[in-house]
Amino acid sequence: MTGRPPEGEPEDAVRGEGREHDVPGQRAEHAAPREGRGHAAPGEGRGHAAPGEGAERAAPASLPEGVRERALSAPLPAYVYDLAGLRAHAASVRAATPVELYYAAKANPDPRLLAALAPYVDGVEVSSGGELAHVRATLPGVRTAFGGPGKTDEELAAAVGGRPPVHRLHVESPQELLRLAALRRETDVLLRINLPVAISGAALRMSGPFGMDPEALGTCLDLLERAPWVRLRGLHAHLASGLAAAPLLEVAAQVLGWARTWMEGPKEVTLGGGMAVDYRAPDARFDWAAYGAGLASLRRAEETLRIEPGRALTAYCGWYVTDVLDVKRSHGEWYAVLRGGTHHLRTPVTKGHDQPFTVLPAEGGPARGGPVASGPVTLVGQLCTPKDVFARQVPVDRLAVGDVVAFALAGAYAWNISHHDFLMHPKPAFAYVDL
Repeated sequence: MTGRPPEGEPEDAVRGEGREHDVPGQRAEHAAPREGRGHAAPGEGRGHAAPGEGAERAAPASLPEGVRERALSAPLPAYVYDLAGLRAHAASVRAATPVELYYAAKANPDPRLLAALAPYVDGVEVSSGGELAHVRATLPGVRTAFGGPGKTDEELAAAVGGRPPVHRLHVESPQELLRLAALRRETDVLLRINLPVAISGAALRMSGPFGMDPEALGTCLDLLERAPWVRLRGLHAHLASGLAAAPLLEVAAQVLGWARTWMEGPKEVTLGGGMAVDYRAPDARFDWAAYGAGLASLRRAEETLRIEPGRALTAYCGWYVTDVLDVKRSHGEWYAVLRGGTHHLRTPVTKGHDQPFTVLPAEGGPARGGPVASGPVTLVGQLCTPKDVFARQVPVDRLAVGDVVAFALAGAYAWNISHHDFLMHPKPAFAYVDL
């Protein structure tokens, strides 16, 4: 199946019915609607994010009706997940992609989301022993692929000795392969290769500790010859994130071109994820049709291709909803202090953007006759740090105490990457809409 690295190669469901459930460490929604909050009138105040002064402003976030109703009745702050919308999106992605589709659980491992995705994916990609155990318990029998650097001996043993064993294990280095072989368990592996291909416009380059240089593959082949219970199935090459369909296809073409010079016989290549999500345009979507058509044209009959999207599958189904506690002016600028903070929704701090949002005005106008902000306003949380910012100087029609703010694109790399216990504020509620 394989050959030596070529010389001189170029240098990266169970359907719920609107019910809630308790998630460990989270507060489930069971409260009645709060007073002082009503449905927004037509022309509700909408906020939109700005990537920076003088930069292009983002479009407003469109709020699905079921999410709006739950936002106005849930105890706040709350995450509201649109399961019906997630299934519809996953179905469209599945229809557009003629390759194997694994969901990257790191984006959001919520059990209800995993169950909603299960009918549309071929498996789930995990990156730790904890994720592996969680996915096995949530979706018994589902195929898994185990990737990520720094796997411990305990994680390797759980991967190959659990039931079921992982479908594919992504080997990150010759040393990891040596430790895996020492277990003497039958295992199907992909070697993760860090090719120095040309990539432009990526939000992240997955280099450095991820995968191995082409020169290390020879060492792996020598180890595999002495450990026939470890079966080499192909290569893994997730080289960049945040790319549109066309540049992501260019990367795929370079990876496949290199792989075809190295592998003999049936070929299996996992291209990872990296599909762009535009936080300036929350209603936009990655061009799955173009990407799927491009992969179909690149794939040869004897090849198995696999992709591992995460953010681009679940980001759109999630909303972080909270309310305004205070509105004030400081040094000539408006600030709105919201219940909760970036210890619940870390995404805008991690990515350095303004989180898109929609404002649902409180019924009856501003609570307690307080000030009303209009024009540019900075939305912050309750944390004792100036970095607790959701969005900076974003124009709004009006924003006052008691208004509800629904942040879009909170379905991926949001709650699960946040520092929940900082200052010991209450955890958010979790609600699920399935209409």
